[in-house]
Amino acid sequence: MFPFWGNGSGAWLRRLINQLSNIYPEYTAGVVAPDARDLPKTKIYHLKPPKMGVFVGNPELPKDKKYSEFTEMELIELFNYYLLHTARAIEDFKPDVIHVFHTAFLPPIARNLANFYKIPFIITTHGSDLYYFKEDNRWSSLMTSASEKATFITANSDFTKDWYLRLFGQKLAKKTKVIPSGIDNNVDFDRDVSWIDKKYKFTKKHMVLFTGRLTEHKGVEYLIMAAEKIDAEIVIVGDGPERPYLEKLVKEHNLKNVHIVGYISSEKGTKIEDFYLRADVYVAPSVWKEPLGLVLLEAMVHKTPVIVTQGGGVKEIVENGVTGYLVYAKRADMIAKRVNMVLADDVKRKQMGENAYKRVLEKFSWDKIAGKFYNLYERSAQLQK
Repeated sequence: MFPFWGNGSGAWLRRLINQLSNIYPEYTAGVVAPDARDLPKTKIYHLKPPKMGVFVGNPELPKDKKYSEFTEMELIELFNYYLLHTARAIEDFKPDVIHVFHTAFLPPIARNLANFYKIPFIITTHGSDLYYFKEDNRWSSLMTSASEKATFITANSDFTKDWYLRLFGQKLAKKTKVIPSGIDNNVDFDRDVSWIDKKYKFTKKHMVLFTGRLTEHKGVEYLIMAAEKIDAEIVIVGDGPERPYLEKLVKEHNLKNVHIVGYISSEKGTKIEDFYLRADVYVAPSVWKEPLGLVLLEAMVHKTPVIVTQGGGVKEIVENGVTGYLVYAKRADMIAKRVNMVLADDVKRKQMGENAYKRVLEKFSWDKIAGKFYNLYERSAQLQK
């Protein structure tokens, strides 16, 4: 129910399919999604829903409203559209397993199709989708029923798993597995990224980075408020509904060291990885509890220390004082203090970066993650027989 680019879930899906295809020759994927682009080694069933929607926001869908704002008739039309077109894809592709990405209306669709076609299905939640049910509970009862029917449920962190079970029932615990997001580790650390300094006319030695959707939940305003106390270039990569407010904030405070560069899609040639390589520290100042934080893994695999708001699933990634620092939400002063601590000590910063890289390789490498999903696919198929 989302494009392949512009969101962490889309990136996660692309990487999972790619890794599974590389490791398991017998694996083939068919994807039903509202995206006109193709993916390597994948059969895409391109959808054009009657309406596009977002859970929180997507830079590729700047004018589309939230699913929570859809009328009952709009949701019914969307449900019927996905039901019909997914059924057509099943008729053509003949899958052994259906894998549902995200919650809301897709798991209820999978439940119906699994019943008709006698195909097992698993549900994956990334956590961010669960916030939807705080705003709109119209799918809650159908989600509970779908969860009970699913062969397995996967969550990206213990935090997300506990949240899912609170929403849809503790009796699901036995079949709910924690499988974190994976991350590619084929980083070219010798890559020349000097173009960033030239393009944005940097005058300072150090760079502080944020990447992600510019929504209220991400708390980027607190990084901007900290900027005047930080002797570094502050680069904000992303787009979203908060961008006009953030740009106004930068202008009002006359912050010459803050650069809001907009959404960068790697498919269009510009390497967002270059920003991670150039950065001395990454900041994620969220004001909500992040379920996991794929962008943190992106930063860490580039040997960049991270400073992140504590809470949610981030403690499963960030070890305070070792791979980065945890700070309290809405505390620009703490962000500034921790950033300056990292920037002031070259030896400590480098060691933190190495620690971050090592942790990612040990726990979040894609070969391990892909293997766990392949296991679930095989077990699901066997249980159906």
